[in-house]
Amino acid sequence: MRLKPKLKSLPIQAVAPVEAGRAATIARGVRTSLWSSRFTTLLIAALIFTVGVGVGNGRITLGLQRGGYQAASGQLPKNLDFSSVDQLYQSLKDNYNGNLTTTQLTDGLKHGLAESTKDPYTVYFTAKEAKSFEDDLNNSFSGIGAQLGQDADGNLEIVAPIAGLPAEKAGLQPKDIIINVNGQTTSGLSIDDAVRKIRGPKGTSVKLEIVRNKSEDLNFTITRDDIVLPSINTKTLDSNIGYIQITTFANDTSRLASEAATKFKTAGVKAIVLDLRGNPGGLLDAAVNVSSLWLPAGSTVLQEKRGSTVIQDYRSTGIGTLSGIPTVVLINPGSASASEITAGALHDNKAAYLIGEKSYGKGVVQSLINFNDGSQLKVTIASWFRPNGQNINHKGITPDQTVKQSKDDTANKIDTQLQAATAYLNK
Repeated sequence: MRLKPKLKSLPIQAVAPVEAGRAATIARGVRTSLWSSRFTTLLIAALIFTVGVGVGNGRITLGLQRGGYQAASGQLPKNLDFSSVDQLYQSLKDNYNGNLTTTQLTDGLKHGLAESTKDPYTVYFTAKEAKSFEDDLNNSFSGIGAQLGQDADGNLEIVAPIAGLPAEKAGLQPKDIIINVNGQTTSGLSIDDAVRKIRGPKGTSVKLEIVRNKSEDLNFTITRDDIVLPSINTKTLDSNIGYIQITTFANDTSRLASEAATKFKTAGVKAIVLDLRGNPGGLLDAAVNVSSLWLPAGSTVLQEKRGSTVIQDYRSTGIGTLSGIPTVVLINPGSASASEITAGALHDNKAAYLIGEKSYGKGVVQSLINFNDGSQLKVTIASWFRPNGQNINHKGITPDQTVKQSKDDTANKIDTQLQAATAYLNK
């Protein structure tokens, strides 16, 4: 048996797709490495063998391209003097011992202009990067379709192949230990790195060597395919409590959340747990629509401000399917942006009780601007504020009840935070 040695517990990561369509306003929390496990997804990285680590780029919403307000950068000259840039270009062209292309150089300039803001959420995307950004948003990737985690000894483990996708069709099973990817050992390999090695374009293949039942060596060659994952998971917990887990606020979130709310309302559940742990954000419209499932029409969800000027109020749409049903929202340091908007809106409107750990703290808004060549600029344009008037940037949201998920709990598949939520709702 060739299992890798016991490792220190590796951080659990989750993919955080972001809307990237037309010129739009977006925001997304920086992906942290902490994601308290859920009972059904303990030690599962929502890195589904299909996608690498979500880059920490803020996102909230997609709306219309903004304008009509005074930008803080309004004092800049109408055009930049590129004479010094041209000097640098000539020096590179005449002296660099390597291959450079015009595309490389111009893309480098564009990336550099965005990075010069020193704002981690202002980013230039090439057309290829923009496409990847959009695919991430829509939970659409190319890979083999399996959930990857770790066993108690730190080995890379198949938690569950997803039904009907290449991993399951090839014969991978839960608890299979991956010891090699394309001939390279997984010893010392992080979950992120393993995902990057296993993902790839549709139609290409990846070779996995696994150990099954701690004794059987098996080899698989699996052809990757396109995979689309839902942003919401639901179930009914003991004591007739509905459970809604939102992994990201994506294009399908509003519809799936509404369907889940109707199902639980019809079933007569006595309470709801809304699990936003490890959710880095997504579409603002989705956050508003999800919040509206609990709030009466016209309730403030958030305010968007530029300086002291209110740019826009976002209010609930008055769906109210779950209004009046006792609700706990679970948050942790991986809950950011649109997750914080939803948690703050429900808490400040007295529609939910918060349990878990302090959220990430992402309170700024970005706009997506599309260019003719398919590239995009994601640029910070404003800040957002909770209904109670607080901006949570770099502060996060402190839960009503702080409950930490220990490494031992995670290793033993005990979801302490979810247990605390059900205990509170069963009072």
